Amino acid sequence: MQKQLEKILYLEDDPSIAEIVQLTLKMRSGYNVKHCPRGQEAVDAFEDFAPDLLLFDVMLPDMDGVQTLAKIRKKKGGRDVPVIFMTAKAQVHEQKIYESLGALGVIVKPFEAFTLGDTLAKLWAHEDVEGGNANVA
Repeated sequence: MQKQLEKILYLEDDPSIAEIVQLTLKMRSGYNVKHCPRGQEAVDAFEDFAPDLLLFDVMLPDMDGVQTLAKIRKKKGGRDVPVIFMTAKAQVHEQKIYESLGALGVIVKPFEAFTLGDTLAKLWAHEDVEGGNANVA
């Protein structure tokens, strides 16, 4: 039986997107979300927060989502935490890169905020996602 999704470590540098995502995931879906606007903050918060899922934007200043994931994978418990990427960079060759990193899926920006929690739950459960805003890797 798969563990229930409860805690999400969320990496996003755009304050308006971050606010919408946090409100949606907390209020509508009941998830415990730890937001980090920079990659190093996510790396630093990882062990104390102990997330069930990593939800990472790809394009960030300083350290992008892929680089952040690489650093987290080296931390204790970091290899086992699934990741979903949120990005506008979602061409087929880019999605293959995310898939090679073990991503559960890719949520393409712009995305439907109202159904984001449902999309994450489906990706978490390895179910097909409808609606065209997420691609299961």
